Amino acid sequence: MPLTESDVLYTAVATAENGRDGRVATDDGRLDVVVNPPVEMGGSGAGTNPEQLFAAGYSACFQGALAVVARQEGADVSGSTVTARVGIGRNEEGFGLLVRISADIPGVDAETAAALVKKAHEVCPYSRATRGNITVTLG
Repeated sequence: MPLTESDVLYTAVATAENGRDGRVATDDGRLDVVVNPPVEMGGSGAGTNPEQLFAAGYSACFQGALAVVARQEGADVSGSTVTARVGIGRNEEGFGLLVRISADIPGVDAETAAALVKKAHEVCPYSRATRGNITVTLG
């Protein structure tokens, strides 16, 4: 079920200047970064890029979802890390993204870790938002 305005707990606001070759800043001043296309896409690579920012947000959100699922399952995920690899490339519509999410969970066996990651993928807001829109693989 879609979220409504009355359901919103927090809203982040960011403004970009000059697109992929400029600057992005949040309205509260906590984030203010230069963005440049990566060298692989013809840019200078001097700043960060939208894919890195998306990977940062997705990995942090997924880590939170993993912690929620672990609490529900009684699993210990302390010391765990989540890595999001975000790729961009050309497709039939122009450009598209793909994501690979991996988690290192030292406190559990491989089978339990895989089950926790799969469950986290079901509840993570980023995973839910991208489902059916971009390729997201776990592993």
